[in-house]
Amino acid sequence: MKLENKTAFVTGAGRGIGRAVALKLAAEGANIVVNDLDDEPAAEVAAEIAKLGRKPVTVTGSVVEPGFAERFIQAGIDAFGGIDIIVNNAGYTWDGLAAKMTDEQFDAMMDVHVKAPFRILRAAAGHIRGYAEVEAAEGREVFRKVVNISSVAGLGGNAGQANYSSAKSAVLGLTKTLAKEWGRMKVNVNCVAFGYIATRLTEPTDEKQSIEVDGNMVGVGIPRKAASAFASMVPLGRAGTVEEAADGVYLFCAPESNYVSGQTLVVGGGMTL
Repeated sequence: MKLENKTAFVTGAGRGIGRAVALKLAAEGANIVVNDLDDEPAAEVAAEIAKLGRKPVTVTGSVVEPGFAERFIQAGIDAFGGIDIIVNNAGYTWDGLAAKMTDEQFDAMMDVHVKAPFRILRAAAGHIRGYAEVEAAEGREVFRKVVNISSVAGLGGNAGQANYSSAKSAVLGLTKTLAKEWGRMKVNVNCVAFGYIATRLTEPTDEKQSIEVDGNMVGVGIPRKAASAFASMVPLGRAGTVEEAADGVYLFCAPESNYVSGQTLVVGGGMTL
C-alpha cells in the first residue's frame, strides 16, 4: 500500500487504460477522483474502487469543457483535502492524411491531449504551491506526482496521425517544462508514452465503427491486417494489456520515483515507430 491515503486524479478513468490506472492506484491505497465523459462507466469504476476499500469521487464531463479543470481539482480537494497524484490520461484519436485533415480535426487533438492537461495542471498549481510552502516551513519533504500520457507516435510520428502525433509530441515539452518549474515544490513531472495497447480504440475489426466524442463522430478500431502488422512490430510479439499500461504509470506514482522527473518512459514492449 505504497500510496495509502494519497489522492489521485485520473482523467478518462471510465474505460481502457484510464480505468486500469484508477484501479491500480486504488489497489495501492489511493483515493481516486474519477473522470469520464459518461456517468455510467464512471460510476462502475467508482464502485470497483469502493470494493477495494478506497474512496472514490466522480467528476463526469469532457476535459475540454471550459471550467472543467477547476471543477475537477476542487472536487478532489473538497472530498479528500489535497492533491498527491494527477494522471492526464483522457484522449482519443481522429485520424486522417495531412492533406485532407481539417482544422477541426487538428484542433480537437491539441485541445484534448495538450490544452486540457495544461488547464488541469494550471488549476492545481496554486493549491500545490500552498501545500509545498507549509511543508517546507515545517521542514518536511513531501513529493507529489504528475504523469502525462504520450505515445510512440509523439516520439517518432505515424502516418495518418499528424494531429495526434503533434499533440503527443507537445505533451513531452509540457512535461519537461513543468518538471523544471515545479521541482522546487517537490513535484515529479513525468510522461508515459504508450505503444500498441489493446483498447477499444485499437481493437481489430473489419467493420467500420465510430463513437461520438464532444459532438464529433470518430472512428474506433483498426483493420485486422493493420493490427497484425502492429503486433509484428512489437519485439515482445503482442499488444500490451491495459493493466500493463497502468503498471507503467504506477512506476512514476510510487515513492521509488521521488528523484525522477522530466522523463519519458516508453511502455510498448520494445516497439518504436
